[in-house]
Amino acid sequence: MEIQHWRPGVGRAVSAAALLTAAVTFAGPARADAAMDAAIEALVPDLEAYIEKGMAEFDAPGVAMGIVSGDRLVWSQGFGTASKGGAAVDTDTIFQIGSTTKAFLATTIAIAVDEGRLAWDDRVVDRYEPGFQMKDPWVTQEFRVLDLLAQRSGMPPAANDALGFLGVPPEGMVHAMRNVEPVSSFRTTFAYTNVTHMLAGDIVAEAMGAPDWASVVTTEIVEPLGMTRTSLTEEAIEAAENATIGHRYTPEGSVEVPFTPLFPYAFQGAGAINSTVNDLVPWVRLQLSGGMHDGTRIVSEENLAVTKIPRIGMAPTAGYAMGWLQQSTPNGLITWHNGGTTGYGAYIGLLAAHDVAVIVLTNLQNVGLPDAIGEWTFDRLLGNPEVDHAAAKLAAAKAAAARLDKVFTRPENPSPSPAAAGLAGSYFNPSLGAVELSVEGEELTLLVSGTGARLALAPWNGDAFTVTIVPEGRFGAIAANLGPLPVGFAQFRVNGDGVVSGFDFVLQEDGQTLPFERN
Repeated sequence: MEIQHWRPGVGRAVSAAALLTAAVTFAGPARADAAMDAAIEALVPDLEAYIEKGMAEFDAPGVAMGIVSGDRLVWSQGFGTASKGGAAVDTDTIFQIGSTTKAFLATTIAIAVDEGRLAWDDRVVDRYEPGFQMKDPWVTQEFRVLDLLAQRSGMPPAANDALGFLGVPPEGMVHAMRNVEPVSSFRTTFAYTNVTHMLAGDIVAEAMGAPDWASVVTTEIVEPLGMTRTSLTEEAIEAAENATIGHRYTPEGSVEVPFTPLFPYAFQGAGAINSTVNDLVPWVRLQLSGGMHDGTRIVSEENLAVTKIPRIGMAPTAGYAMGWLQQSTPNGLITWHNGGTTGYGAYIGLLAAHDVAVIVLTNLQNVGLPDAIGEWTFDRLLGNPEVDHAAAKLAAAKAAAARLDKVFTRPENPSPSPAAAGLAGSYFNPSLGAVELSVEGEELTLLVSGTGARLALAPWNGDAFTVTIVPEGRFGAIAANLGPLPVGFAQFRVNGDGVVSGFDFVLQEDGQTLPFERN
């Protein structure tokens, strides 16, 4: 759910100690900065032109943006439409905000710590009643609450995300963490995951005596801040007036996609919030003011600052905290996070030294546009070297699409595939469960027994087959969101006598390999 487009090295390197100090001293009372307000006002014409140019180049139907200085929304505007040919976007228009939700999750943990219901250093194995387990027994025992949000689990990026797309419920995605092979040592390497945040949300809900994390964030943050147009379900955004429709990016033009409860809503605290620019103003003010809202303390300054302490390095100029990333630039430190779902993009950034926040929302899958607008804005306000971030990210998006097309392009002279009848049968994987591979006409279809998902297998090269979600039932919407390309490959294991012992399902979304054994 994004952070793929982290801001590459545009500034001087910053030491871990400097980042730590910046984070700990981040919060403070909002103060007016007349020079910064003037800079924002002077920037607006160029900013509007940059947004409109970027929308045209990315084919983004709509964008909404706001800039907060101190306790005021000093500039905001909607651009484009809620869908192609739809109503105009304004700053009350609802968008999915994707992984910028993670900062809300971190803040709810801070509130629970304030109330003595949790401690940052609590062992996860002691807080999660259904039973927490990682592949490595030592990691299982050592994993702490703060590790859940720190993106240093040792698992591969996006671990278990694809299970959610195939209908595995959140508790199943969390349970399957025990089956994930680590790709690095615990706490040594940045790897962006969502499933750890889903688990964190469950722990917070349990600690706060709530039925789920949505109830916690609504009670502790959304309602106290007066965020009346903010919600956490597919049903809410579909029923709301003045809401957008999401669009999937393609180099040929964006494509409208339907809502689905599987993503992002099943991912809960990792990315389930729907909101607006105006609703997010009190949220960023809360962050800039050290936990205060209109004279009322929502969260302690101390524990809010903990969420912004970098826990793992991403690059010489960047470190990931908890729901926030700290980025050094030539003329200032930016605290930010982006968000991306299959139809939306978001960017929220904080310039603590000047009490400034930037909010960018768009109804286009995040391949870099909201990040580029936010980065460009901060560069101009800080007097950093001018970079056309939108052009760089568009080039990267086109290159990534071309690489993916190449991955699934069948070789010109493929090796013959095994007979379909010999592959049919029952298979099992501990994360996805039992599956049944059957021959229907000339096609192979894989049925995931536990979720009802059906997958079509097509010959690709020898023992390898492409795997595509069959767009039916509740999986019709997710197939439309993911696009026409396969979700991965099935590599069958065939011995010299032609006997099939199983297959490896290599998932394109997260790069994991799910080994299936034949029953």
